[in-house]
Amino acid sequence: MEESIKKTIDIWLSSNIEDTDKSALKELLADSNEAELIDSFYKELEFGTGGMRGIMGLGSNRMNKYTVGSATQGLANYINAQYPNEEPSVAIAHDSRNNSSFFAQIVADIFSANGIKVYLFNELRPTPELSFAIRELGCKSGIVVTASHNPKEYNGYKVYWEDGAQIIAPHDTEIIKEVRKIDSFDQIKFKANSDLIKEIGNDIDNKYLDAVSNLSLSPESIKNQSDLSIVFSPIHGTGITLVPQALERFGFTNVTIIEEQATPDGNFPTVIYPNPEEKEALTLALDKAKQIGAELVMATDPDADRVGIAIKKDNGDFELLNGNQTGALLIYYLCLKWKENGKLDGKQYVVKTVVTTELIKDIASYFGIECFDTLTGFKHIAGLIKELEGQKTFIGGGEESYGYLIGDFVRDKDAVSSCAMIAEMAAWAKDNDKSLEELLEEIYSQFGMYQEDLISLTKKGKSGAEEIQEMMRQFRSNTPSTLVGSEIEWLIDYETSTARNLLTGQEDKIDFPKSNVLQFITKDGSKISMRPSGTEPKIKFYISVRSDSDAEQSFEKEKLTLQYKIAKIKEELDLT
Repeated sequence: MEESIKKTIDIWLSSNIEDTDKSALKELLADSNEAELIDSFYKELEFGTGGMRGIMGLGSNRMNKYTVGSATQGLANYINAQYPNEEPSVAIAHDSRNNSSFFAQIVADIFSANGIKVYLFNELRPTPELSFAIRELGCKSGIVVTASHNPKEYNGYKVYWEDGAQIIAPHDTEIIKEVRKIDSFDQIKFKANSDLIKEIGNDIDNKYLDAVSNLSLSPESIKNQSDLSIVFSPIHGTGITLVPQALERFGFTNVTIIEEQATPDGNFPTVIYPNPEEKEALTLALDKAKQIGAELVMATDPDADRVGIAIKKDNGDFELLNGNQTGALLIYYLCLKWKENGKLDGKQYVVKTVVTTELIKDIASYFGIECFDTLTGFKHIAGLIKELEGQKTFIGGGEESYGYLIGDFVRDKDAVSSCAMIAEMAAWAKDNDKSLEELLEEIYSQFGMYQEDLISLTKKGKSGAEEIQEMMRQFRSNTPSTLVGSEIEWLIDYETSTARNLLTGQEDKIDFPKSNVLQFITKDGSKISMRPSGTEPKIKFYISVRSDSDAEQSFEKEKLTLQYKIAKIKEELDLT
């Protein structure tokens, strides 16, 4: 074991941590589980540009009372420095994960001990409602304790600023500096000032749900199709608190909730991972949908900021849509209804991330609506909304990872309002004698067939982090010249802020914040994006291919052709 790791362990043992934690750490040392000790202590759990996320347990590289405490104390110091002559307040929410309520209370205690007023949700709540509450209550910052759809061993800590969005520059780097100044647990003020902690709940719920209800664009279609059969699962998370109410307020009367997954439970006992991107997580919902003849399946992740859906096909089977397909459907529906309702005046826009399908841009262009690209992460979408506030109107946006936002009263991805709008879209389609499958095929007929895939390679621990960095270095220095017979035309590197044409040598600067993201764009329109995950020990590859729709070829054949192309790209990039 490296001396630096031994030193960190010794510091913890000699520090002012609770006796029970010291005993647990001594037991870990006695067990001689060197691999576990190294991973727990080889580095500090990084407080990054949006907060932190990690495995729960003792150690400097774990989510626990002390790492959460250090982060909160640093944030409290920053807030007080930013608002020296004010009485700042923060809002705090948490999801259903193990220890989430425990961490949320610690966070509340520390803020209050630092003279900051705290609005603490009385029970678990969706992340988007935390964003809404910050804006509604005039808070300077906010925290939600969640690890989104990570495995059950994880928890996390997301930081928001006064606009209701996750922190971006300059606050992110300045907060990180303050957190790094906390070099002793003795600097953390754990003793609460209960007079400064106020519980919130139903009042904020109702205001938030009122705002969601006002998004409706096709009330007549819902009235005509109010009995549309919908199956919903919160996958043991916070979606149960608001999604059924949102659907009811929109006017849907035939919603079946998966009872086995309705109770919040941080162990997520019915699934391998509580991730609505995974078919396995929707197994119970799909079985129920087939049993009762439902037309739409929706499932939210533990903090209800992402939603996965399955649509009924003409043959009675259900098809799981990926995040790009759902996003494209939503943007098409929103643009169409804004046009039909006479709400377009040339000042509207939609937003997607650079790794999300270009189909969204094609759709927006058709309706004469501007489409902006941002880096991966909804904080960048929210940052653009803030930048354009008062100049242009945000219709909606999203990213391929199943996160969408409609309207701007929330500044993060919102599965609650997305569920309501997806259900309305299905009702509108049915009211116009078509299914969502047929609507998606119409979109492909008009704009071309797109297919996408995401490959996530997990590389755990210190050696895994080094391997990920080496993979990115290799792709930068040894870029292939072709993929599946098509020349790579553009190499876009967001770390160096350059877009280089490999065929002509032309090099352009790109106006994006620096980020470890690399893209290959081929002459035939394929887009391959790669980046290390900022929240998990993974490197992600996003593959998007397209073809002009061929009237002589069925959609299924086109899909198979493009899926074969994706398989060949994986093979050539050695991702299989």
